[in-house]
Amino acid sequence: MNNPYYTISDYYKKTYGEKVYKLPVKLSLTCPNRDGAACFGGCIFCSESGGSFENLPSFMTVDDQLNKNREYIGKKYKAKKFIAYFQNFTNTYMSLSEFKEIIRACDKDYILAVSISTRSDSITEDKLIFLKQWSEITGKDIVIEVGLQTANYKTLELLNRGEDLADFIEACNLINKYGFRICAHVILSLPWDDIKDIRQTARILNVLNIKEVKVHSLFVIKGTKLSKMYKNGEVKMPSKETYERNVIEFLRYIKPDVAVQRLVGRAPKEETDFCNWNTSWWLIRDEIIEIMNSCGYTQGDKSHKVIYDKIKGE
Repeated sequence: MNNPYYTISDYYKKTYGEKVYKLPVKLSLTCPNRDGAACFGGCIFCSESGGSFENLPSFMTVDDQLNKNREYIGKKYKAKKFIAYFQNFTNTYMSLSEFKEIIRACDKDYILAVSISTRSDSITEDKLIFLKQWSEITGKDIVIEVGLQTANYKTLELLNRGEDLADFIEACNLINKYGFRICAHVILSLPWDDIKDIRQTARILNVLNIKEVKVHSLFVIKGTKLSKMYKNGEVKMPSKETYERNVIEFLRYIKPDVAVQRLVGRAPKEETDFCNWNTSWWLIRDEIIEIMNSCGYTQGDKSHKVIYDKIKGE
């Protein structure tokens, strides 16, 4: 099956010449929209695990987690090179000295890059300066993963993000100043968004020089505020067909050189009240690809750059 979009695996092979897999690392930390620095309670969709379901315990050292995950993932996928991925909660929400310690633990010969998942309100210049210096010394690439979710400010308020589009734009401009790759997280089945919000989100990411995107579906984790809203009938989830349409529209508007990490997320069934319409994530992905191929759609065919290039060529 031909992929009508630029996959992250294609980017890895092009950049590193071989298979590359992420090694998740879980830290003992929280988020500024949980402890009151931004707001309280956290995002309505976020579980107490902070978005990490398959990680090793946070009491393990970074070194131990990397080595253990390397042993398991390397054997399973026959991989030799990896990316250290700090995944749960906000991985820059700590002191500079603590941050330096966890990043320095990634200076291993089998680590090609470090990917740091965080919030736009927790990206500070002192940490970016350190990352730049460390990257130049070690030769490791740096990717900053930042959650936007949507460009719709009203939806962001409903999600209790504690940050808005302006915060995201400011953070991306600061990261771009130091030349790091940015991966934006978006949720494309938010009940409060329409197709115009999907297009606008993609267009904003294009303007901000985003290099990677991670597309999520919205699942309902047990025990979250979203779970209570869902059970009370306050939230009605869009259909699978609507989600697939949204993903396709997003891909068509995002620039063709943006690497796509995933088209749909997943969570353990026993921990959710709703997840992916009781459908396997890979089946949804394959349906999206099939629709795009059958219709002749490709990533970026509605982006301004592609349209402009076509006009120039005529």
